[in-house]
Amino acid sequence: MSIDPNNLEPSHFLWDFDGDVATITLNRPDKKNPLTFDSYAELRDLFFELEHTPAVKCVVIAGAGGNFCSGGDVHEIIGPLTRMDDSGLINFTRMTGDLVRAMRNCPQPIVAAVEGICAGAGAIIAMASDLRLAAPSAKTAFLFTRVGLSGADMGACAILPRIIGHGRAAELLFTGRSMSAEEGERWGFFSRIVDDVQAEALALARSLAGGPVQAHYMTKKQLDAEWHVSIETAIDMEAEAQAECMKTNDFRRAYEAFAAKKKPEFQGD
Repeated sequence: MSIDPNNLEPSHFLWDFDGDVATITLNRPDKKNPLTFDSYAELRDLFFELEHTPAVKCVVIAGAGGNFCSGGDVHEIIGPLTRMDDSGLINFTRMTGDLVRAMRNCPQPIVAAVEGICAGAGAIIAMASDLRLAAPSAKTAFLFTRVGLSGADMGACAILPRIIGHGRAAELLFTGRSMSAEEGERWGFFSRIVDDVQAEALALARSLAGGPVQAHYMTKKQLDAEWHVSIETAIDMEAEAQAECMKTNDFRRAYEAFAAKKKPEFQGD
């Protein structure tokens, strides 16, 4: 069931919808924007609903107060987990994994605007986004081993090596150390470092929302789907995907604009 992005009022983060772009702002700046059981679940549900919300064409996720997200709240999540039974623990870890699954399954490109602290689950949310921009202040840490947990959290062992390579991912996941913005850009985790990261992320999202939206959705879908197949199979999958895009009105508009020596005006259909 589709949500109305103009009337959405989430309880655990800020929401803004303007010009086809939705902005999610984690908003507990006094604690560097940690997550709770309820905010995990609300984010998960929102991203699952976005799959059926065509009015939203791109998403920005950011944090308030100069930090992205410090991970799970120590007192509201970590403490209770130490007292939870087996059933409660597996329900929690599956729920957090479902947030990543929802982010990857929603068709809209997700742009993470990372500044300040980006740790634990915050680092995972950045990792699960499609594009990541960093402020010079960004410090990203997959710090699970520092609290006695494995680096295998919310898909990190599957996704992070594909972004920065196995050896670099192994170092971050084993040590839990912080990755600076410069290092993250050099390793390919961040596309670029910018001074006003939220403004730049919004500008990028608006550019994507104004482009051939169905083609962007297909690109996101294939980037994930082709992780699991051979190159031969991927080539066949891409042939079918591209043929679908060739049926769109945006493809026709692009040709007509090119023939007329004009810039195409995409409409997302």
